[in-house]
Amino acid sequence: MSLSRYHVALVVGGRPMLDGWWGSEEVARRKFAVWVGEHGDRPGTRVTLTDEETGTVLTEWPDTP
Repeated sequence: MSLSRYHVALVVGGRPMLDGWWGSEEVARRKFAVWVGEHGDRPGTRVTLTDEETGTVLTEWPDTP
């Protein structure tokens, strides 16, 4: 397992604002939830959690239709 397998990214209004990588999916999911809570009220916010090893988006906020 890669030390930086799980990537959480915060984009606001199309501009990257924060990102981080974690080796644990559990830790990355907690960080995802924290960033949604801290920044989710900002217009144009998108938070994604991606498994960099597989290229799969595990979750994103807000949900896409």
